[in-house]
Amino acid sequence: MMTVTFRRLRAAIAAAALTMTICGLPLAAATTAHADACDDLAKQLTGQIDGLVVGATSANAIALKHPAVSRASLGCRSRNVTNEVFAATASRKPSDAFYGFTSQAAALVFTIPRDDVRKGIARCIGRIGLLRGDTIATRYRRLDIRCTGSKAGTTVSVSRELDS
Repeated sequence: MMTVTFRRLRAAIAAAALTMTICGLPLAAATTAHADACDDLAKQLTGQIDGLVVGATSANAIALKHPAVSRASLGCRSRNVTNEVFAATASRKPSDAFYGFTSQAAALVFTIPRDDVRKGIARCIGRIGLLRGDTIATRYRRLDIRCTGSKAGTTVSVSRELDS
């Protein structure tokens, strides 16, 4: 087993930094590329969905505001998921506007038909109850959909795993 010493690690980092600066790339190009792509996706969502306002960005998530939901956010790409659309409502049984907003946002982010996303979300929320519990995780059309129901309301999270 080969052990990496601190000197070798420092030399490898210096070589990578030198290579990036010689090629004309800024040193932080990899981290800003993800942020820019996520910001561009949020701007695209505001252009497509009426009444959507982009809020503050923190911890790899962009807050979204829309009249149909009490809370919403767009999660940026991480190690194991591409993006994530999160929406919450104060009602135990979500309204049609909630389904419309969530399905439209997820359809734009994951580039799949809106009706498929709506059907997957409705199926997940429909399973919340006494027999299956208050937290449901399901997979529909390669989307991971997680629903949680409580007396305070319902939350839905739609994401897609990265291909290994």
